[in-house]
Amino acid sequence: MVYDDAPESEQLILVDAADREVGYLAKSACHDGTGILHRAFSLLIFNAEGELLLQQRAAAKRLWPLYWSNSCCSHPRRSESLEAAAKRRLHEELGMSCPLQYLFKFQYQAQFEDEGGEQELCSVYIGRSTEAVRSDPQEIHAWRWVSPEALQAELAQTGAERFTPWFRMEWERIWRDHRADLQALK
Repeated sequence: MVYDDAPESEQLILVDAADREVGYLAKSACHDGTGILHRAFSLLIFNAEGELLLQQRAAAKRLWPLYWSNSCCSHPRRSESLEAAAKRRLHEELGMSCPLQYLFKFQYQAQFEDEGGEQELCSVYIGRSTEAVRSDPQEIHAWRWVSPEALQAELAQTGAERFTPWFRMEWERIWRDHRADLQALK
């Protein structure tokens, strides 16, 4: 089954730095130029062995195509909670479901060449799943499981530029501040 993550015309939720809704704007316009601040989420899904599921973004993605990133990331729809959107996209992109635990929220801006930029207030969730990955090829080019230690070593080497900027930022904070949360996942 193929799903489309928010057609370019779909309205994203614009927010201020305190995550208060201030309006709505088409996804494509939110990512033009340096981007306009909008609500987003990132999911990091681990297996029973404690390995993280990474995805390589599809080649057709406007921003950061074929870059490695967190398990799943997206935007809530208008009038949709972050939690509902996260569960929806986890199922649509990866064919999985699992309990999600909120870790933190962070704001960032990142530029992708002349194609546009991200400016998001991003909520980060973790979860553990034993389900098989059934990835949507429209969203995901490839995927792999990696131990946190191997990922940390990979990011410390010259290959870090192959990862999306938001994933590098959130992983740095997870590694620094939330390792106990990863070990406590059930």
